[in-house]
Amino acid sequence: MRLGVARCSFGITKPQASHLEGRFFRRNSNISNSVNRSCQPVVVDGSILDRMNAIITTFLRKTGISEDTEIIGILLIEGYPIIPFSCVVDSMRAANRLSGKELFQWEYYAADDNPVSASCGITVPARALSEARNLETLVIVAPNTAQNFDDAKTLNLLKSFDRQQVNLGSASSGSFVLARAGLLDDCRSTIHWENIPVFKELYPQLDVAFTLYEIAERRFTCSGGTAALDMMLKLIENQHGRPLAQQISQQFQHDRIRTEIDSQQMADRIDLAMSAPKLIDVINLMENNIEVPLSLPSIAAKCNLSLRQIERLFHKFRDVTPSQYYLSLRLMHAKQLLLNTNRSVIDISIATGFETQSYFTACYRKHFGSSPRNHRSQVATERKA
Repeated sequence: MRLGVARCSFGITKPQASHLEGRFFRRNSNISNSVNRSCQPVVVDGSILDRMNAIITTFLRKTGISEDTEIIGILLIEGYPIIPFSCVVDSMRAANRLSGKELFQWEYYAADDNPVSASCGITVPARALSEARNLETLVIVAPNTAQNFDDAKTLNLLKSFDRQQVNLGSASSGSFVLARAGLLDDCRSTIHWENIPVFKELYPQLDVAFTLYEIAERRFTCSGGTAALDMMLKLIENQHGRPLAQQISQQFQHDRIRTEIDSQQMADRIDLAMSAPKLIDVINLMENNIEVPLSLPSIAAKCNLSLRQIERLFHKFRDVTPSQYYLSLRLMHAKQLLLNTNRSVIDISIATGFETQSYFTACYRKHFGSSPRNHRSQVATERKA
């Protein structure tokens, strides 16, 4: 998607093209390493520029690509989820069909040139990412274990694409890959709520939101699942207008295009939106204070509730005490860190607000039926199998 300044396929930005006055910007060539990597202005005669444009137009026509076609790369990481992948591809397919134009062309890429399997077993043939050329946008679709992805060649290629002004985004846990490459440091980003604790722990410098998706200049991320469809529809709307985006939404029986300010809806609180919105405020406050837990009187004061009101709400809607619920949140956070990072058990106990490791271990064993160390070892063995 053209998030920042739109580029023609041969490298001239659209705003520049209308003000060239006989100048064009030449991309870096591989002919000589001594050529400056920044774009270099070259003064040319107007007739030469006209002939160049004619040649480019002829080339595009022969290859079946119009000047308005955007070249999209989709980088698949082994075990990628099929739903966000489908949302990305089918939204572009529908845009082409409903507009009657080839607005998008896309190709699948992988870290190497081997086929890539989705988590459901579907395999997609893919080219090596190193073979990608003339991309305007690259979308990463990755599994929720992508925090372990550390292929140096792929990370370096992503940095190279960034220097080439390629738009980089994620339709799922690819946010982990972009963050590891250092490509989310200057923008707000998001990821699935289940991965947020680990994401924040690994990249504390990032501005991480609990939204469905985030769109910034040359960056876009989403929380996965069907949020990828909303993000793609918003990108299509930004580029080709709201009517087309709405047509696509209707084709997919999607009742509305959710916005960037829509929050992720966790399954355990959807029922509270209408019946107990104050309880959502309490839960959000608890979630935002895991490492240094707040006292219940402090939570009550911040939410303008009495302790008795909070206790009644938790008893009515969750059948637990506020303290029990708060403890379960901290333990779930600890579980994510335990199974998805290499942090020590004592570090995790501190990060989730436990005063001693022994108390943390006892609470963890009671809640999950296994000690932290045994649980980590068991899951590691299962993942290797």
